[in-house]
Amino acid sequence: MNFRRMCVFCGSNSGINPLYRAVAEELGRLLSQRGIELVYGGGNIGLMGVLADAVLQAQGRVIGVIPDSLMAREVGHAGLTELRVVKSMHERKALMSDLSDGFIALPGGFGTFEEFCEVVTWSQLGIQSKPCGLLNVEGYYDPLLELFDRAVREGFLRDENRQLVLEDRTAQCLLKKMAGFRPKPVGKWITGDER
Repeated sequence: MNFRRMCVFCGSNSGINPLYRAVAEELGRLLSQRGIELVYGGGNIGLMGVLADAVLQAQGRVIGVIPDSLMAREVGHAGLTELRVVKSMHERKALMSDLSDGFIALPGGFGTFEEFCEVVTWSQLGIQSKPCGLLNVEGYYDPLLELFDRAVREGFLRDENRQLVLEDRTAQCLLKKMAGFRPKPVGKWITGDER
């Protein structure tokens, strides 16, 4: 799979471990080197700003998508290739998805978790068939991955849907896994107890 644009969800804070920032910078450089445009939440703060700046410094293209309510708080990044201002968080997520060929989550908080789990759910329901990957820096996402595994063991998640979540600790390896991802056809519903 060749990527034209990659959507990245990440924190509006930088976290306490300096490695989070370093990996965001590395991912930004890799995307730019591979000619992959970044689609992200449009902010200039936290890992969001670090990631966007890394892509721009490497001469890459960045499309930010931000609700006007956040733009009004002056967290919108003024130096992007393109900044699209939308009315709501729902519109933001829909546009980010429409613009992107895949999704990566760097470390983040509730917003990052929610955005990533929503696109994985869209894959499970057959609404989209784009790869979804967790950049598991320093094992940050180990507890979430264990929760997904427990959901399989407890009968709430089918194993084929668990496999929709790709994971690696390095940006380069995660991008390779995502490039090799073979999705099920859009429209095929795999959920519940149907066999």
